[in-house]
Amino acid sequence: MSKVKFYSGENVPLEMHKVRIVQKLDLVPIDRRLQAIKDAGNNTFLLRNRDIFLDMLTDSGVNAMSDQQLAAMMVADDSYAGSESYTRLEEKITEIFGTEYFLPVHQGRAAESIISKVYVTPGSYVPMNYHFTTSKAHVVVNGGMVEEYITEEGLKFNSDNPFKGNMDTVALENLIKKVGAAKIAFVRMETGTNLIGGQPHSLANLRDVSNICKKHGIKFVFDASLLADNLHFIKTREEAYKNKSIREITREISDLCDIIYFSARKLGCVRGGGICCRTKDDYMKMRELVTLYEGFLTYGGMSIREIEALTVGLDETMDENMINQGPQFIEFMVNELHNSGVPVITPAGGLGAHLNAGAFLSHIPQTQYPAGALAAALYLVGGIRGMERGSISEQRDNEGKETYANMELLRLAAPRRVFTMSQLKFVVDRVQWLYANRELIGGLKFVEEPKMLRFFFGKLEGTSDWHTKLVAKFKADFGDSL
Repeated sequence: MSKVKFYSGENVPLEMHKVRIVQKLDLVPIDRRLQAIKDAGNNTFLLRNRDIFLDMLTDSGVNAMSDQQLAAMMVADDSYAGSESYTRLEEKITEIFGTEYFLPVHQGRAAESIISKVYVTPGSYVPMNYHFTTSKAHVVVNGGMVEEYITEEGLKFNSDNPFKGNMDTVALENLIKKVGAAKIAFVRMETGTNLIGGQPHSLANLRDVSNICKKHGIKFVFDASLLADNLHFIKTREEAYKNKSIREITREISDLCDIIYFSARKLGCVRGGGICCRTKDDYMKMRELVTLYEGFLTYGGMSIREIEALTVGLDETMDENMINQGPQFIEFMVNELHNSGVPVITPAGGLGAHLNAGAFLSHIPQTQYPAGALAAALYLVGGIRGMERGSISEQRDNEGKETYANMELLRLAAPRRVFTMSQLKFVVDRVQWLYANRELIGGLKFVEEPKMLRFFFGKLEGTSDWHTKLVAKFKADFGDSL
């Protein structure tokens, strides 16, 4: 995708593909949406797809596959062991990342589980630029402690800083000095930092973190799930890499890391994942766990057809005209919302547009989960399913006290090659209407709260009858049928 200037003067992202297979959508009436969100306990994870118009929950496992990926699935070698499909993937991994050893898994959190089981011990530390929900959970389950060292800029809602996902290297050095290198299980760097708005890190910062790890003999683990977006931002925002190819940038990133893991649901546009190891020692430590929990070493819980599609998908990730679609669509949404006064995270990052729910619903205290309330409200007025990325996505501490998120965000993901510009404009319009009527939205409270990963399963209800009032105002403005 590239940006094209129209005769009207408008700069609009232009899709560099054509649509040849379509899937029917349905915008159910608002009364049905009201019942659906109540049945789901105001948790968009629990909505049924039949009631959703635009699914912007995530980009995980829902990116559109290319014709080349679909064609590759037809030549899969469906052997249990020794599959040629696996060999082709392994060779592609080595070609792109330069790592010699590869372990397939069924998705990214399986890789996190295996890495944590092998390297995290009770009382050990895992410093990160910022946590992801499952990455933190796996460390904690294995007795470790997560330390977050995002730079000060990373927690600013609005900024001109192009790399808000950078790690604070001074804080990292201070932790090592305080507890000793032996107490550090590994340092984890997440590319395209998910929970602070899909914000990228620079390659220069990644190199600084890698050098610290090498100096102290600490393992450096890189979560590459959102690598595609971060590659685009390094090439377009980091001066030293504007003339480098995507393949060259990828290899330079990889050479700085000891272990690279990823969710192929994001990187490669299929369902699966993997762990890339630079040394045989790391590979051998994790190999048995892949066979025990995932499957044999040549499929690791993935179907052979998806392995073939992943091989092609990784190759396509090296194409700038493929990886720039998501960021440019997101930038369009962010700019439209920001220019109309809607509180949104800037600069635009990857993964999706992130609404600043705390500012959007400043009348709702954090104790009543404003990001969750905004997610429910947006579904109600537009059939749009976003994902709460605030305090509901956290969990209570060991004493049962609430842990409040640094940012209360509603993420509107933009899966690659899925939505059209008219659909994005519809989303922007509904968000703008909701902001104009934001005082009608109330808070939420838990009525069913799991102890872990509550954002997946928990149910909430309104602290008042605000849903009905919002529906009444919407009908007054748009009619009964929309």
